[in-house]
Amino acid sequence: MDLHLSTAEPTDVEREAIDVAFDVLADPASTAEDRPTRTHHAGHDARAQRHLLLPVLHAVHDAVGWISEGALNHVARTLSVPPAEIYGVATFYAMFAVEPRAPRVVHVCDDVACGPHGGEEIATALTDALGPEGQGEQACWVRSPCLGLCERAPAVMHQRAGEPDLSQAPASPDTVLAAARTDDPGTADEADAVFDDTRVSAPQAGPGGTLPEGGPLRLLRRVGVVDPTSLDDYRAHGGYAALRRAVDLGPTRVITELEDSSLTGRGGAAFPTGVKWKGVAGAPERPHYLVCNADESEPGTFKDRVLMEGDPFGLVEAMTIAGYVTGARTGYLYIRGEYPLATRRLLGAIEAARARGFLGEDVMGEGFAFDIELRRGAGAYICGEETALLESIEGFRGEPRNKPPFPSVSGLFGKPTAINNVETLYNVLGILDIGGQAFAEIGGGRSTGTKLFCVSGAVGTPGVYEVDFGTTLGGLLELAGGVRGELRTVLLGGAAGGFVMEENFDVALTLEGTRDIGATVGSGVVLVFDQQADLTGTLRRIAAFFRDESCGQCVPCRVGTVRQEEALARLERDTPIGSRETEIALLDDLARVMRDASICGLGQTAPAAITSALQLGLLDRPDARSPNGKVPH
Repeated sequence: MDLHLSTAEPTDVEREAIDVAFDVLADPASTAEDRPTRTHHAGHDARAQRHLLLPVLHAVHDAVGWISEGALNHVARTLSVPPAEIYGVATFYAMFAVEPRAPRVVHVCDDVACGPHGGEEIATALTDALGPEGQGEQACWVRSPCLGLCERAPAVMHQRAGEPDLSQAPASPDTVLAAARTDDPGTADEADAVFDDTRVSAPQAGPGGTLPEGGPLRLLRRVGVVDPTSLDDYRAHGGYAALRRAVDLGPTRVITELEDSSLTGRGGAAFPTGVKWKGVAGAPERPHYLVCNADESEPGTFKDRVLMEGDPFGLVEAMTIAGYVTGARTGYLYIRGEYPLATRRLLGAIEAARARGFLGEDVMGEGFAFDIELRRGAGAYICGEETALLESIEGFRGEPRNKPPFPSVSGLFGKPTAINNVETLYNVLGILDIGGQAFAEIGGGRSTGTKLFCVSGAVGTPGVYEVDFGTTLGGLLELAGGVRGELRTVLLGGAAGGFVMEENFDVALTLEGTRDIGATVGSGVVLVFDQQADLTGTLRRIAAFFRDESCGQCVPCRVGTVRQEEALARLERDTPIGSRETEIALLDDLARVMRDASICGLGQTAPAAITSALQLGLLDRPDARSPNGKVPH
């Protein structure tokens, strides 16, 4: 196969990083001592390993801080994939650079939670100290969409060539500059110690934590209680009892329990989990695959991060149960690249479970095989869409597929695949603990069990809160310490959700209740704005987010998100084309086209928050804002 390589060659560091990563990934069980000397791979066998492309790109980028033309050529030779295709994949992800860049990069979150609460001040300070965005020889800074640390705003993430990625939150200009300039930022363990007290992020968690109704926490019950690095501590707190129960029941009975529970997906789509697992388990084509969608990238969302950081073995156990029930021997855990601590904790949990026989060829001696491969995303919100995620794992650009066929019929590598998000899988542990019928008695209708909500913004105590489905929005905000200042509005469901007002505080937080008021539970975002908030700026930031994150595959989304952001920018500057009413009518037309004609949920929901803000009259007129851009009391 003629790969059409250029004459560029990799450096010794790049070559070593690529070769070591490829050898380890191609044989995960190998070690540095027994790994064979690498030989040239070619033909169908090499191309069949294209799914290793994303982790190999991560390996070279982690080592040198960017991906050179020579590195692209060496990856192309290794996997027998044309360099043009590899370049297309590398440039798809925001965390990869294909041009020379400083070895130290500070990603500054300027999204809806962090930007107004210190993110812009950090960006200004870094501009003064390091220069304009993306420039600098030893250190530079770039703007970043949501880093999933909204309850600790403002947040930054440090990428340093040859060293682990580190998060800083809450950050300040001085602490960020100090970390960017020092040659010794400390070890990953030292940096991660900032996040060890997970009760800060989950205020209910910790010893004795309870639900508002007085019952025990279910999803957060081990967060802040167990040592997230210890398998023995996890087992001492009930770990692996659910897997033992699943094996005793058998796959068919477990599916029955899931159907009895009426558990629906917690990623936003709310598809019945029992139906999905049953379809994959009964599919005649083999092999089957399991995928955990941990690419939690919705602005304002951080619940899955808290679970993975505080209770990583729980996710490993839940995935093992899912693999056993659906007949999958391999599970892929796709985690967003901006979660360095969660990634390290999960890798440690997977390794420990494998070493103790909880993963592998004979799980717990029960005669079934299951293992987990972790895949890091690289900064692409669209990969949270299930089929785009599959494309990313397979080594392609994360562009959504047309459906049908659905993944349960033709998913990863064209085989039947069960895809669940993190919170959904943790709920399976609780169902096996109390039984499907008991689970269904919590909440009601299609909204059964407990739900995690990510509360941030102008509230007393931001964080992840677990409540029974059916708790009111007002009750949830009271649990989070109430509103700070004078309330203006609440963004419910995330950037793809909608705004609600104080008169909606008695709405039951269920799939049905939020739908009745034209809102959505979505990914569990509850972002509170006070009267000082610049909502026009917030809406433009949401529009810019969807513009940047569109994969560009379909015209309605590719063009519509750009035109939407442009119209909001004109309204913000008070330079409408025609009149303000004309621009608002244009936004309404764009919303209808994107909803009706986009291939996937990103384009279909990109106008949701903006449309709801327009309907509620929340779009600030320029003359209503003070000189600093804020809305006066």
